[in-house]
Amino acid sequence: MQRPVPRRIGGGLSTGVPAVLSVAAAVALWEVYVRLSGISHLVLPAPSRVIEQIFLNRALLWDNTLPTVVATLSGFALSVCVAFAFSVLLDFMPRLRRALFPIFVVSQTLPLVAIAPLVVLWFGFDLTPKVLLVALVTFFPMLVALVDGYDSTDPEITALLRSMGASKVTVFRCARLPSAMPYYFAGLRIAITYAVVAAIFAEYVGARAGLGIVILNAKNSFRPDLVLAAVVISSTLTLVLFAVTALLQRVMLRWRTYGDER
Repeated sequence: MQRPVPRRIGGGLSTGVPAVLSVAAAVALWEVYVRLSGISHLVLPAPSRVIEQIFLNRALLWDNTLPTVVATLSGFALSVCVAFAFSVLLDFMPRLRRALFPIFVVSQTLPLVAIAPLVVLWFGFDLTPKVLLVALVTFFPMLVALVDGYDSTDPEITALLRSMGASKVTVFRCARLPSAMPYYFAGLRIAITYAVVAAIFAEYVGARAGLGIVILNAKNSFRPDLVLAAVVISSTLTLVLFAVTALLQRVMLRWRTYGDER
């Protein structure tokens, strides 16, 4: 049996070089346009001015980033637990799946701009409404990913386990759950990008602190440079969370990576 060889780190880094170069080129063009056109910084601040505002307002941004991180991670953790629990119920109870799945689909058609003020009105300006909104936004992608992952299980493996006398729980644990893991992490990567946006929007609607409050106050003060500074922080936070999710996938699904490279 040939021993699997881990994927080289350099190969992973090289795939990100084009994206970094594209972003750098876009930022450079932005800077050149602002300087040559003479457009007011009240309309379109240059990237250098945005970076300067990040440095000058680092204490303000840091103090308001922490509540956003707490709301994002708390809501996402709740969403992960609830999505996994419902996915197991739906897999073991097909009739319940036919009854509840349309309701979950309908829940995603509700506009966040209309739901968020109601949630804040019902639960106040503390952490609870932000956690609930993040969970509501990120729940469905993970649920669909898990359900589709269970359905992707090889029927021959299921038949083999059944012929050996395996129970439904054993079949789920040994075959259906491992088959769903690549789908699950794909859903996680999608959902984590929504989580930060949902948390900021919830803060924007009503909160005492957070990047959403910074954006709202800066907008009302006609400070687009500070608005973009908060946007840069939120984008960086999203990229970090996405990278952590991708790293967890590589670590926890190393068996699949090795299998693909053989």
